[in-house]
Amino acid sequence: MTASEHDAAPATSNISVRRGDPLVVIENVQKHYGDFQALSDIDLTVNRGEVVVVIGPSGSGKSTLCRTINRLETITSGTISVDGKELPKEGKSLAALRADVGMVFQSFNLFAHLTILDNVTIGPIKVKGMKRAEAEKLARELLDRVGVAHQADKLPAQLSGGQQQRVAIARALAMKPKVMLFDEPTSALDPEMINEVLDVMVGLAQDGMTMIVVTHEMGFARKAADRVVFMADGRIVEEAAPDEFFTNAKSDRAKDFLSKLITH
Repeated sequence: MTASEHDAAPATSNISVRRGDPLVVIENVQKHYGDFQALSDIDLTVNRGEVVVVIGPSGSGKSTLCRTINRLETITSGTISVDGKELPKEGKSLAALRADVGMVFQSFNLFAHLTILDNVTIGPIKVKGMKRAEAEKLARELLDRVGVAHQADKLPAQLSGGQQQRVAIARALAMKPKVMLFDEPTSALDPEMINEVLDVMVGLAQDGMTMIVVTHEMGFARKAADRVVFMADGRIVEEAAPDEFFTNAKSDRAKDFLSKLITH
């Protein structure tokens, strides 16, 4: 965000300036697994170009919420729309929507038998009908952007975890998504590899990519988020700009969560 955008934010607002029109709109979403309610009364709007970081204790519903946005998890009731279109239930329209919603998981989910280059080109070629030469050009540009262009001809097993996760980000970007979802993208990485992935994500945020990030990395939340959403017990308890949330959390649940981060 530029200095002028920061200056434009109203001083009294507890949520930082939202950059564009609504892109992801979640209204009154409920999610049950049998008798267990995983998500309760979720209302959240993410605007175009905004970076929203979702945090909270384990089991709070963060990952479930993230996975409902491209219908990897179905919802019991409520609505979710992306760029004005409600999530389709199945079929080609669902596949088309998933092409608009990039997803990076905790595990990299790369195709082990394909080279890095082929991992990134397969989506554009198979789903979007892109010519191979065009797909390879795009893939090499994206692999360069995430810092692994020199690994294009290797297999995933020949790369470190941090490199594989950066390839997974490039693969998601190759579909030219409208929004990127990150579900704890660094939690399976060794500590020395975490920053190389977070640096790529910060770069995406600075480039204006709309992002919803579930993470335990509070430094990333402070640095890159426009808004922090705190969840507990399947609900959104509190949301605020990062500076306000980390220095002046309102709810007891958030204060307790933050106190444990600081003291451990």
